[in-house]
Amino acid sequence: MPQPRLGHENLGLGVGLRAPHFSHILEYWPAVDWFEIISENYIDSQGRPRYVLDQIAERYPIVMHGVSLSIGSTDPLDFDYLKKLKTLSTAIDAKWISDHVCWTGVAGKNTHDLLPIPYNEETLQHVASRVRQVQDFLEQPLILEDPSSYVTFAASTMHEWEFLSALTEETGCGLLLDVNNVYVSAINHDFDPAEYIENLPWESIVQFHLAGHTNMGDYCIDTHDGQVIDPVWQLYRLAHQRTGGVSTLLEWDANIPDFATMHAEVLKAKKFIAGESISVESPSQETATTVPHPAHRIEHEVN
Repeated sequence: MPQPRLGHENLGLGVGLRAPHFSHILEYWPAVDWFEIISENYIDSQGRPRYVLDQIAERYPIVMHGVSLSIGSTDPLDFDYLKKLKTLSTAIDAKWISDHVCWTGVAGKNTHDLLPIPYNEETLQHVASRVRQVQDFLEQPLILEDPSSYVTFAASTMHEWEFLSALTEETGCGLLLDVNNVYVSAINHDFDPAEYIENLPWESIVQFHLAGHTNMGDYCIDTHDGQVIDPVWQLYRLAHQRTGGVSTLLEWDANIPDFATMHAEVLKAKKFIAGESISVESPSQETATTVPHPAHRIEHEVN
């Protein structure tokens, strides 16, 4: 039996809590293991979204996943934002708080996108210092996700997995391994995604993300708008074997299907863990469409 990572047990197979499913969940209380919320959709809301969240939090484990921490920025940390995260986490008894290894703005301007950082010693020390400050304030380990990316930097001196490994050693933070992001970045930057996963500190991985993406032929976009393809499932199986299994969450943020369809998608993980195969074709270049990154697509959550 795998030991809890940073004190966090394996919650099982969960899905992202999305507004189109509110009514279904409140009526049927489906047998899903847990939900992940986008933190920013609830920290300032006292309307129906917060009412629904409070009802769901009474019955299911909840994890908070943010898109605004901007841990890689040179702007000062936003302690008003952190206070809101901490308050909501306490109110709904969130299992942990996560965000991304990225920056989202500078000089007080928010780009509303998850921007990559160069991977070198200077950036590592900068990010590690900020992670320690966040963890001290939140009084818990921060869980950070590997980003999907579309550019690299000449200033980088280490692989992304080396940077993440060093960051966990420096700070004691946990990792949210987005398996789809590994695949997307591997296609975009021509590296071996299996080598990436093999070289991560498996003992620090607290959670997995799964999602669909858009294949543009010679590059991929992390769109969260469809089924998980077979190559991503194969990487998930590898990550599951290396970690012994951690909480797994399916993200579906555009072209959102009914709840049963989304839940069925994450339940496929059981078959891949058992070694079975499921044929899920990658979208062809001819049928692929360009969709903005899901980090932009949170407005509907609060309507």
